[in-house]
Amino acid sequence: MRILSVAMIFAFTALAFVDLYASENVSAVSENVFQSGTASWYGKQFHGRKTASGERFNSNALTAAHPVLPFGTIVRVTNLRNGRSVDVRINDRGPHTKKRIIDISQAAAKKIGMIESGVARVSLEIISEP
Repeated sequence: MRILSVAMIFAFTALAFVDLYASENVSAVSENVFQSGTASWYGKQFHGRKTASGERFNSNALTAAHPVLPFGTIVRVTNLRNGRSVDVRINDRGPHTKKRIIDISQAAAKKIGMIESGVARVSLEIISEP
């Protein structure tokens, strides 16, 4: 009986923590979230190279790579840790790792505060399509 009581207390505590954590992050996420997961950024090492859309990559522009969204789609990327957002234009394909949902430019990464970490949990909201 004592083990059951301890297990129930642990379960309720865990649920309360999850609920508190979720409620803190809800304000950063719109009702129109298309996708959420891990983002990474790419910059100077690709600056000037051709993207999948044919344009030259500019690490100072607010652009991104996504595996399926049409080129020209505007996506709002929100860092779920700090609530900061940036609107980017899809002009490339990627990321080329299964655990990430989007690669954003260095300039976009600066705007949402993920330069140092290199990756961040984000939500994606489609703002407009071409």
